[in-house]
Amino acid sequence: MKSLHFSAYCRPVSLFFVLLLSLFGLVTASLLIGAKPISLSESWSSLSLWQTCHSENCDIIRFSRLPRTLAGLVAGCALGLAGALMQSLTRNPLADPGLLGVNAGASFVTVLGLSLWGVLTFWQSFFLAFLGALLAAVTVAIAGAGRGGRLNPIRLTLAGVSLAAILEGLTSGISLLNPDIYDHLRFWQTGSLDVRQLSVFTLLGPIVLIGAIITLGLSRSLNALSMGEDLARTLGTRVGRVQLLGLFLIALLAACATALTGPIAFLGLVAPHLARGVFGSDHRYLLPGTIIITPAVLILADIIGRSVAPGEIRVSIITALIGAPVLIGLVRYRIGREG
Repeated sequence: MKSLHFSAYCRPVSLFFVLLLSLFGLVTASLLIGAKPISLSESWSSLSLWQTCHSENCDIIRFSRLPRTLAGLVAGCALGLAGALMQSLTRNPLADPGLLGVNAGASFVTVLGLSLWGVLTFWQSFFLAFLGALLAAVTVAIAGAGRGGRLNPIRLTLAGVSLAAILEGLTSGISLLNPDIYDHLRFWQTGSLDVRQLSVFTLLGPIVLIGAIITLGLSRSLNALSMGEDLARTLGTRVGRVQLLGLFLIALLAACATALTGPIAFLGLVAPHLARGVFGSDHRYLLPGTIIITPAVLILADIIGRSVAPGEIRVSIITALIGAPVLIGLVRYRIGREG
């Protein structure tokens, strides 16, 4: 029995190790690959904080490729965990953070700020997008709450889809009245890792880290919820509290990712399923696996976008090309099982 338990424990650990090595390799490739290839030794020396940049390659690494790689790590972690939580709480394998109207809320408040104040700085756009995403998620939570404050998965989904449709309509109406706002929105809505300010990570990094730690702490409760609310209560799980905390974490993580990179389609849907295929449905392994797999997929998509075209194909387009076939496959598989 002990040998079986030990082997069952060693398999996830070995898989984590392989995935971490793969993620490290992709991070390294992200620093080296681009319109101008840079050697590994020069990239490493450019990352030395005690040295000042004296070459063009050093500036490219420090002020372009390093920030976008960090954006891939932070946004990937946030989107992956938000997607995994969304699928677990709603018990809907096709759920995505965008289902809560997070992307629509971020776009609407950003456009509203542009129409009121004109040109916005990076930080102003960032905080408006964050505020809009968070307000949208809170509104959906209030609308989707049933008796006793517990979340109703069906009401939550319907409230999210309805709010997203309303906000997208208002956003389109405002942006079409002003060509400058329309151009800004068109640029922002095609999500990208092209972040140029390292200072943004001093704010977002700790928020996403704290959110990830709290999410990992919900693993056992989410395992209990996956067996049904009634059984979870008999096991001592406070269902209402877990649902509300989970929704807040979804809002926080998705808002951070959306404010940093703009809306990135399908990633929060696909990555948790990839992690589930590797580690199974046990959230003690599923959530840490998602933390590794999602940034890896996002950074890989960014590398592909930088490599296949002379300019750059935005990462949201690549993730959509990857995610759309996966979504179709999931729908066909689910229909086949139910049929």
